[in-house]
Parts: sequence; structure tokens; C-alpha cells
Amino acid sequence: MNWSPPVGYQQVESKLDGVTVYAPAPEEEKIPEAQTFKCPQCGATTEYDPGASSEACKHCGYSSAIQAQVVGQHAEESEFTMTTMQKEIRGWGDERKELHCEACGADISIAAKELSATCPFCASNRVTVRTTSNDGLRPKFLIPFKIETNACGKLAKEWLGKGWMHPSDLASSAGSTKFVGVYMPFWTFDARIGAAWEAEVGYERQESYYDSSAKAWRTRTVIDWKWENGSVNVPINDMLGVGATKASAVIQEKLYPFNLNDLTTYNPSFLAGWQAQSYDIPLPTAWDAAKGRMREQAKRACYSDTGSSHVRSFSMKADFADESWRYILLPVFIAAYRFGDKTFQIMINGQSGSVAGQKPVAWWKVWLAVIAIMTPGSCISLIGIPLLFAGGVGLVPLIIGGILFVGGAVFSAYLFNQAFKAGEV
Repeated sequence: MNWSPPVGYQQVESKLDGVTVYAPAPEEEKIPEAQTFKCPQCGATTEYDPGASSEACKHCGYSSAIQAQVVGQHAEESEFTMTTMQKEIRGWGDERKELHCEACGADISIAAKELSATCPFCASNRVTVRTTSNDGLRPKFLIPFKIETNACGKLAKEWLGKGWMHPSDLASSAGSTKFVGVYMPFWTFDARIGAAWEAEVGYERQESYYDSSAKAWRTRTVIDWKWENGSVNVPINDMLGVGATKASAVIQEKLYPFNLNDLTTYNPSFLAGWQAQSYDIPLPTAWDAAKGRMREQAKRACYSDTGSSHVRSFSMKADFADESWRYILLPVFIAAYRFGDKTFQIMINGQSGSVAGQKPVAWWKVWLAVIAIMTPGSCISLIGIPLLFAGGVGLVPLIIGGILFVGGAVFSAYLFNQAFKAGEV
């Protein structure tokens, strides 16, 4: 007798010799087919238009609304399980190519019809275009571009023109930089932290004492230390973590905040005509970094829970629960511009228009400012030295000059610190 298993069942490994076991076959995941973006009226390639929030054709004016839902911060989150990772859809969902930069190593997803490009991260023309090999997770949500590309020049010029310590011709020479709209990868993380703390907590009190030298009673502040403990619950919602290393993480974080209420279900049509960067910071690595920042938030909450500004011998145990994550794309305009013999990065938040990046520093301006700050204290001190030997009247200018000199030195150190930061971001 020929017997076959019911439809939908398959043979699985048996724990007993001579016994055949069948089980329901796992459902095959249906991967959406890749899309192409062709105008139904003229056949030209269409692209996403931020101004109209639709897929549009520049040749004939055709426009079509994109089928996607704005879900905001209620967007679905995933758990940290192997099953979840295996079920995640991969790839972009449309026909795209990959731009590889031989200078900085960046791999950027570009539209299938784009013939050539310059690397938006380092401005190099040493690029090769190849068939995309992206098999990473497909983002479930994104924030579409709200700012149009032609607005970037003005925003960049205004930002480059700010700050006295930068070259005067910076805005005019770098303001015509070409910006590229790139959907950048980000992770968002949620968690609930239960933190238990223990520490010595100090409480101030006023104490009277007799000053024998002055023959008078005075008061002083005394700190009484007590061992105490407590616990706090810290909810973390939508903590952002960058997903790509080719763009400066410091600059990307300067673009925060993004309004996650605009999160929209992913549709490849939003990428039509735009570039996209796949993540190269894997989920476990990004999660470890996020947990470090979460622990710092929990630590601050514990310090606040002590009710005192005097805390020592502090220890904390943090337990994480309800951890979840999302992989999303956020809109960023990126440009690399050259000034002198160096290359600098500049980025614009494609949702809000905020600008961050690197600017060269005119160090001669910084040194002139330092000289101007240090000169009064130095001059007054120099005047006081001969007067001190001439009859003791130089003590007052020496004290004033010394105060001005120390204050100038502190402010000069602050200026140098700001200049170094300005050169980095």
C-alpha cells in the first residue's frame, strides 16, 4: 500500500528507530518582487518628489501618490530573537545598483538608471558601479525627504557663513557644493530599566564653632554621610543609533532630533531617484552601544533619586526588560567639499533642514583673539613690576594684571577647545 502524507506535511527527523515522523511544512515566506519605476504616460524613469510627497515624472509631469501609511512612534518593533531575525525581509525591494568608492570604501545604493556619480562621503570620483549585493535587513519604516535638493545650497551657505573663527571666503567658495540625498540607516531601541543603587549620601548641616584667633563664634557647613539605597524604573523610548560608519557618527548625531511621528511604512517608491546607504554597524554592535547610553541615563536617574548633590561610593545594578528594536531609514543630504588641501563633510537633516558638519578654522584669527585677550593682563603686570621696586605702589596693578592674565588664559584655552571642535564638527 502506497501511503503519502497529507498536503502541507513533510518528513522530519525521528527520535525512534524504525518510526517515520511527519510534521507541518513551514510556510514559505513570500518576498515582494522588485519594483521598477517607469512613467505610465511617457516611459521615462520616475522619482520621489519631496515637494509633492509622491512619485513623479520630470518629463511629462505625471504624479502618483505612494501607497504608504504614516505610523509614527507606534511603528511596529521587533524582539531580540533568532526567529525574528530569520523572518525579516531582506534587500531594498526595487531594482538598484551599488556604487563602490575606491577612496573611502563606501557602498551606496543608487537608482538602476544612474550612470555615474561622485561619492557623497569623500567627494572622490574613483567609483565603480556594480550589481547590488545587498542582502541585509530591509527597513520596515522610513521618514521621507521633506526638504528639496535645491534648498540645500542656501541652507549650507548660511551655516558656512556663521562663526568668526572660520575663513571669510568659506561660504562663497564652498557654498556651491552639490548635495546628494541619501537615506541613512539608523536603529531605534526601546527598553525598560530597573536600576537598584547603593551609595553614601551626604546631607549638609550648619555647625557653630569658636574661632580662637578671632575670638568669635562662627558657622560652617558640615556634611553627614549615610549609607542609603533605592531603586528607579527608567523607560527608554526610541533611542537612536547610527547604522553606518562611512559618515561621521558625530555629525549625524548633531542632526538630531528627527521627528519620529513622521515614520512611514517602507515603500521602495520613496527611494526612486534617491541614494540609500545600507547598514554596516550590525544590530548586536548598535545594541551594545545603546545599552551603554541607557545605563548612563539610569545612573543619572539614580543620582537624582538620592535627593542630594553629595554622593560617593556609588554602585548600581541595572536589569533590562522589554527590549525591542527597529531598523529605519532617515533622510540626510550629504556633501563633501574641498577647502585648501583638505576635504570636509557637511550634512543636512532632510526632514527639518538643520545643518551640521566640518569647517576649516582660520587659526590666525584665533591667535589674534588670544593675543588681544592676554595683552591687557600682561601689560598691566609689566607696569606693576617696576613700580613695585620703585616704592611698593606696584602691588595693586600686579594683582589686577595677574587676575586679568589668569582669566585671559582660561578664556584662551576655551577658545582653542572651541576651535578644535569647530574643525571636527
